[in-house]
Amino acid sequence: MKQPDVRVGQVWADNDKRSEGRAVRVEEVDARYAYCTVLTAATPGGRTGQRTRVSLERMLPTSTGYRLLDRVP
Repeated sequence: MKQPDVRVGQVWADNDKRSEGRAVRVEEVDARYAYCTVLTAATPGGRTGQRTRVSLERMLPTSTGYRLLDRVP
């Protein structure tokens, strides 16, 4: 499977229907994970501002993956 080009500063949205509305900003990337800050939570009082780790394999525009909202130059 082709790995997406995930870069620091990009903003990604969660495609999973259970997490509708959730967006994260990439703060760091290693060989397996993107370490992100939650910008908008899926639920009121959610984890906005919290750090989370997302597998790079999920950073694809599938129904349970992520889609890129904002590219970084």
